[in-house]
Amino acid sequence: MRLEAEFTSEPFHGEGSPPEHALAARDAATEAGLETDFGPLGTLARGDAKSLLEALPAITQAALDGGATQVTLQVRRAADTGNDVVPEAPAAPAAATPVVELNDALARLIADVEREMGAKLGDLDRPGKQRAVRLLRERGAFGLRKSVSSVADALGVTRFTVYNYLNREAD
Repeated sequence: MRLEAEFTSEPFHGEGSPPEHALAARDAATEAGLETDFGPLGTLARGDAKSLLEALPAITQAALDGGATQVTLQVRRAADTGNDVVPEAPAAPAAATPVVELNDALARLIADVEREMGAKLGDLDRPGKQRAVRLLRERGAFGLRKSVSSVADALGVTRFTVYNYLNREAD
């Protein structure tokens, strides 16, 4: 059986080079012989079940040793490409998987900002919404595809308003 693990380490950084803790976690996965896809908000590692499960403590330790304050992990069965097992339901196309993972990452970022702000984004006053957009920008949320629309929905404003908040921060 093949598994894949998606792990994110925090704190997130905005633009620029990835944080040391994210690189250390990715390197630990690679050193364990796992296939990796490294992204701005997390890393996806794939491999046989035994190798992946044995590598998880080293990946977590590497992230923490690299300065991470939190490591979030999801493990799931990978789509089987072998001929000996017939899946019960058709697997989602490979291209669709990263979109789901990125949406999950954006949802986690929004939830983190809501916890930090003490309210749902849509319940914030205008200065609070502007601060939330600034925090999301600093954490790299707007590097994700269609993130402006998702953030606008969460804030209860238009995409134009989110762009105005972002442009205001750039000035």
